[in-house]
Amino acid sequence: MSLGDEPGYPDTGHTRTRLPESDPYGGASRRGGRSSSRSLVTVVGVVVLLIAAIAFANRGGDGDSSSATGNGGSGSGGQPTTSSTAASGTKPVETKSGEGIPTGFAHSSQGAQSAAANYSVALGSTDMFVMAKRHALVNTIYAPDVAASRQAGLDSAYSSAKFLTNIGLNNDGSAPVGETFVSRVIPVGTKVTASSTDAATVAVWYTSLFGLSGAASTNPVTESWYTTTYELTWVDNDWKITDFQQKDGPVPVGRDQQASTADDMTRAVEEFGGFTYAR
Repeated sequence: MSLGDEPGYPDTGHTRTRLPESDPYGGASRRGGRSSSRSLVTVVGVVVLLIAAIAFANRGGDGDSSSATGNGGSGSGGQPTTSSTAASGTKPVETKSGEGIPTGFAHSSQGAQSAAANYSVALGSTDMFVMAKRHALVNTIYAPDVAASRQAGLDSAYSSAKFLTNIGLNNDGSAPVGETFVSRVIPVGTKVTASSTDAATVAVWYTSLFGLSGAASTNPVTESWYTTTYELTWVDNDWKITDFQQKDGPVPVGRDQQASTADDMTRAVEEFGGFTYAR
């Protein structure tokens, strides 16, 4: 999340966030009866719940991906070189699945990174909250031998009435009338931590926007930062996910910027399409 240096807080790490004149997303008048600490607890609870759902759906992984051997795309001391996230010059893939997910990635380190970045976007999208779209998405990006089990776990997590209620959605995964559901992942960088001919471990660092935009929303859109490490295998002439693990950060220091109103946020979501091809 964005946190910034602020005059008056030397060397303490404390920051201020300037909010608009009306409380996001309280409309023209500020709502009473809800303290800032309670609002913070609500937001944190939503984020933790989402992470828990994903962790539940993907539990059963065998060990930490950091234990994998190899350091594809690394420089001295095992650190990634600048080329790991530089423009590759490779022509972007032109084929897409019926769900609009890029497919047909190159059988190379760069292709694995492209696949992981694009799969991050798909897994972090609002489509994950709609059963039919979620099923199609999982069958597209997961390896065939794990897709069925992953689908069952994801269905259990994302179809939970309690989970959907806590994040403010209807039981079918849709947003309440008058509100816009925002769930987007924006990759910042990738690196290969291990690779072989038909397997790769790729870490994707990204920022995530999540919440409900609308005058009545009690879960306004917030920003988070994560790194997800994907285990990929080469199957059916493409890179597919076999497992992944997520952790917080790295989180940059943000600036003292005024939070946008619900109307501005909704307008931005409607007018700015998300990226469908990364790297």
